[in-house]
Amino acid sequence: MTMLSSLDLIRRVPLFSMLTDAQAASVADAVVKRRFKRGETIVEQGKKSNALFILLNGRARVITADGRGREVILATLAPGDHIGEMSLIDNEPHSATVRAEVQTDVLMLGRLEFARCLPENSSMAYAIMRGLVQRLRQADRKIESLALMDVYGRVARSLLEAAVESSDGELLIRDKISRQDIAKMVGASREMVSRVMKDLEERGFIKTQEAGLILIKERLTMLG
Repeated sequence: MTMLSSLDLIRRVPLFSMLTDAQAASVADAVVKRRFKRGETIVEQGKKSNALFILLNGRARVITADGRGREVILATLAPGDHIGEMSLIDNEPHSATVRAEVQTDVLMLGRLEFARCLPENSSMAYAIMRGLVQRLRQADRKIESLALMDVYGRVARSLLEAAVESSDGELLIRDKISRQDIAKMVGASREMVSRVMKDLEERGFIKTQEAGLILIKERLTMLG
């Protein structure tokens, strides 16, 4: 791929539309074109790829799966869409798998080259972006939970996410949380949440203490 054709491709990608000529040329010099066959994995949930992928053509699906192999489609990507920026920003594994739905060509941009595209005062830019990525990851987990878990599992996950570890190693929910609030978080009725909470307590997974504190006694087995 020549510099001219790379630069032309970069200019067609909305993500890079605000780059200066020098930045665009630098990116164009660093990108690598790659082709994925139908059904081939572009990025894999739980792993790192250390690259940004921009779709040139084709189509890809963003998929998440639980431990039993059940999948849910979170989004469908089209030319111009990009993948992997969250992992580049916070250095965490991908929160979902992206799989080519048809033959798909992408541009790959490595971590160092991606960092050079950041605006001035990059430390502040990174801090802001990491905060946004954290919110996106939380949203991904919420979507996955609603799609793949039953009410029991969604309540259990919400409790685990709300808990903090005390100095003696206990997992506690310090802020009082109502059944109604949990119901709104997991998309279920208050009555259903109350039944699940009662069952969790009877089975010894949680214990309600004074002032409404909840002690989580079995953090791993709660989710089955």
